[in-house]
Amino acid sequence: MCLRGSNGRLRTAYWIVVGSEENMRIAEARGFDIFGFKSTRRSEVSRMKRGDKLIFYLTKIMKFGGLAEITSDYFEDRTKVFKSEKKPGEDYPWRVKVVPEIVLSPDQYLDVREIAPTMAFTKKWPAEHWRLAFQGNLHEIPAEDYEKIASLMREATGVRVSC
Repeated sequence: MCLRGSNGRLRTAYWIVVGSEENMRIAEARGFDIFGFKSTRRSEVSRMKRGDKLIFYLTKIMKFGGLAEITSDYFEDRTKVFKSEKKPGEDYPWRVKVVPEIVLSPDQYLDVREIAPTMAFTKKWPAEHWRLAFQGNLHEIPAEDYEKIASLMREATGVRVSC
């Protein structure tokens, strides 16, 4: 969500998208033109704005797989694109246009089990229950967590950022 900071400018929001590796690869095969969210997530998606960032958390394998930036307001589209194992009728109708920032190959994925215990976001739960932080489809996280994950992804791909 883009909130106004003390200087009146819009602030970027950072989101963890909890989903399957298959759906991230579907988005990649489409050129990462859009990403869709479950029908139960309209409230969260309606807060997304251009410039917000997405981190893809891949369920089952417990890995971070990539980053994207939102380039549109949200919209509804019920065209079947994404898949749900648990809910075959789910059409992920709440969508945003995106551009990829980093898409890791499977051998570059970041192990969430190594990163999550150090995240500010997971501190809301007892240390032994950090996995609860990743229940559900969509979570807004602090900028410091996004920066930590983005830095590790850049490192995994050999991308260097000069200051």
